[in-house]
Amino acid sequence: MAMLRTFTRRLFIILNSLAVLFFLLACANSFMHPGKWWIFSILGLFFPYLLLLVIVFFFIALFVHPLRSWSLLSFVTLLIGWTNIHSFMALHPGNHFASEKSAGSLRILTWNVRSFDDFFDKRQPTRHRPKMMDFIGSQQADVLCFQEFYEPLTRHGLESNITYIQSRLNYPYYYFSRDYTRPGLYESGVVIFSRFPIIDTFIREYPRPYGFRTAESLISADIVAGKDTIRVFTTHLQSVLFSPKEFHDLQIIKNVDDSIMDASRSIVRKLRDAFSRRGEQAQLVRSQLDSSPYPAFITGDFNDVPNSYTYFTIRGGRQDAWLQKGFGIGRTYKNISPTLRIDYILADPRLKVLQCQKVYTPWSDHNPVEADLQLP
Repeated sequence: MAMLRTFTRRLFIILNSLAVLFFLLACANSFMHPGKWWIFSILGLFFPYLLLLVIVFFFIALFVHPLRSWSLLSFVTLLIGWTNIHSFMALHPGNHFASEKSAGSLRILTWNVRSFDDFFDKRQPTRHRPKMMDFIGSQQADVLCFQEFYEPLTRHGLESNITYIQSRLNYPYYYFSRDYTRPGLYESGVVIFSRFPIIDTFIREYPRPYGFRTAESLISADIVAGKDTIRVFTTHLQSVLFSPKEFHDLQIIKNVDDSIMDASRSIVRKLRDAFSRRGEQAQLVRSQLDSSPYPAFITGDFNDVPNSYTYFTIRGGRQDAWLQKGFGIGRTYKNISPTLRIDYILADPRLKVLQCQKVYTPWSDHNPVEADLQLP
């Protein structure tokens, strides 16, 4: 019996130490450029589960007398990782998103609309698009930022999305990146719609790497709201671009199939390349944000988690609207893992965050995020 207790204690110490080590390495992901340290970025994807492990070990050690001294290791580890923990989870329970906007505020809605599904069946009008348009109109936002926005150039029963949003939803001003075009068929990219006049625009195309379809551009629009000029940025950073085969490979890994090694190599290679591209793009985004002469906010699909190099580089000293007024993890991407918050609204400190919410919708693979910002 004494040997069993000794073995159990030693096993606990080893597993606890490993959990702490990998958790701290996952935290290091926030400041290690993924171009050189991509393995940390992959480890960072497991941050929520490593955090849970450290917490579990903390409570086991705390309530099992022979192990109590080891609870200090987990506690110190959690303190070290607090910045990452706080970026992962918002701590404002009970906040309610009011439908009515406060005077002098600006409501922003950001959403990866997945082409309104028009891209996937051009011959028939999608059933999703009308419901998505109704939802957008019901939110009474002042500024709309969409990623994977799709504009059909041939009808096939499809109405112009730009014309519909301008005339039917009352957003007369817009700026569209048109990153991908098929002459006579469609245009796709990121777009900003505004109910306030746009007086200037900017676009920065990301370098197109060999073998990748480039991520959509970084764009900005300067809008005049009352006496204030605000710079609005939106972007869609490099996607992993999983093919149907890679999604099948993920299922193989989940099921611990015999071909798990081949499947894992394919997934890791795609993740490594995408992490590296996003690291470079994040630096370009940060330089544009820092050079803005006006109070600015950025929205978009960063395709990366809150404890990543991408997120911390872009965020800098800006406010994460979800962390300011939300509660919980705030998952925005519906596939692969229940912990993926990859869509953000990050605001200049001069723009006070009044409220923020993530809205569950069944139509895209992303959930929209909206926030009210107080004008300076």
